[in-house]
Amino acid sequence: MESAAAAGVEGGVPGPPARPRVLIVGAGLAGLGAAQRLLFLLPHSRRSCFDLRLLEASGRVGGRIRSGKLTGDQVVEMGAHWIHGPSSGNPVFRLAAEYGLLDGEALSEANQRVEAGGHPAGPSVCYSSRGQRLPAGLVDAVGLLFSSLLEEARQFVRADRVPVPSVGQYLKEAIAQRLRDGPEEEEEEEEEEEAKRLKLALLSMYFKLECCVSGTHSMDLVALGPFGEYAMLPGLDCTFPNGYGGLTDRISASLPKGTILFDKPVRTIRWGRACLEETTGRSFPVQVECEDGEMLLADHVIVTVPLGFLKAHQETFFSPLLPTRKMAAIKHLGFGTNNKIFVEFEQPFWEPDCEMIEVVWVDESPLAEPAADLQASWFQKIPGFIVLQPPERYGYILCGFIAGKEAEFLETLSDTEVLMALTQLFRTATGNPQLDPPKKILRSTWHSEPYTKGSYSYVAVGSSGDDIDALAQPLPEEPRDSKPLQVLFAGEATHRTFYSTTHGALLSGWREADRLIHLYDLPESPHAVL
Repeated sequence: MESAAAAGVEGGVPGPPARPRVLIVGAGLAGLGAAQRLLFLLPHSRRSCFDLRLLEASGRVGGRIRSGKLTGDQVVEMGAHWIHGPSSGNPVFRLAAEYGLLDGEALSEANQRVEAGGHPAGPSVCYSSRGQRLPAGLVDAVGLLFSSLLEEARQFVRADRVPVPSVGQYLKEAIAQRLRDGPEEEEEEEEEEEAKRLKLALLSMYFKLECCVSGTHSMDLVALGPFGEYAMLPGLDCTFPNGYGGLTDRISASLPKGTILFDKPVRTIRWGRACLEETTGRSFPVQVECEDGEMLLADHVIVTVPLGFLKAHQETFFSPLLPTRKMAAIKHLGFGTNNKIFVEFEQPFWEPDCEMIEVVWVDESPLAEPAADLQASWFQKIPGFIVLQPPERYGYILCGFIAGKEAEFLETLSDTEVLMALTQLFRTATGNPQLDPPKKILRSTWHSEPYTKGSYSYVAVGSSGDDIDALAQPLPEEPRDSKPLQVLFAGEATHRTFYSTTHGALLSGWREADRLIHLYDLPESPHAVL
């Protein structure tokens, strides 16, 4: 017989029914979005439909959104940088606009209609490792070639068969074919070979840039077939004037005090069993064991930890083990590291309107094996640096990107070692051996972060979008009335078309919140969206 407490009856007098208890693991954007949606179903009531807590392993909200400061009040983004596709179809953009976190340019209708597929490069300069500025026309032409080849690679998404397994292999074979089919006019052989080498060096730089975009060590690791499933929204990519962290801060501030438990890492999630809570007489199907030894019971747990963490801990994080299909998805999907290096100069060596500084190593080719000596060549994996604008806000700061094994190796070096290497890089590229070194450095270390273990996901060779769907599948996989949804999964790696993005993370959190809302047949509130 059901106990009086479980039925919401005290002393024979009916009380309010027990609310479903929900635990959310991780207070990144997916977890915060799920919490906000669940708690504000009844916007005019002081009582939520759910009894909810967020368990955050660190002492802050945001996850892979992290705004930092290099000097004074200059806010720089250690993690997520842009709103990709800031337009009406992007929930992060809509939420940021609702909170008043964007400037007028980002909010303009013209900005939202731009079909750029990202942020088109503004004025830039491209240096070679011989200390020369490369002709802008040549750089643009090679960039257009690379972009066209990437677009070709996206067309295999609906193909029954693909010619090669990876995007990298497809691009390299296409480049080799173009070299074979090049013009046969009689030219000075040495000059022709030099021009070919320079174009290959430029293409190598674009490969490195795409590795940063995809969050992978090599494009040879990115699966060709699913590559085109990633969806790009219209709008010219924009940033938060006062930092991306303002968004997660505003969401967390909207939650009732005490909803988020900080410094509360989870050790094990035990599901598929009945655990009796003596104080209430209620039975719960999920037990969450925290690293501090506390045991928490719940009807439902939404897991929003990064894929990198799941890769490292899936065999101990869940009891019983996850179903075979889900474990295989975690193993096969890609999760790479893309780090940033911020360097501040006393005076700029670039033009006032410059937005991007690229570096090309003239002895490189995407058709050749990369250097294996990370100690000697890690910095050559940096394709370039964006110039933080405007200088009135930032001063003279460059932000470099580096992906893959070189990004992981970077984390083992001291600031002094990194500063020395970058000083030599800038002097070599500009041809000015007297160029003053940067005065300050700040960098991310996402691979070393214990609760992240990298930056973001990609669809690797040997995996597909079906693996993303498998990762997103709640447990148990075939719920019965007596065992409804117990463990749910959110996070950017669980969104099939928006993986690796903040809007994918937010949408995944809303998706899992909606599963619970529909499970209890609760009315959705318009206030639950924004």
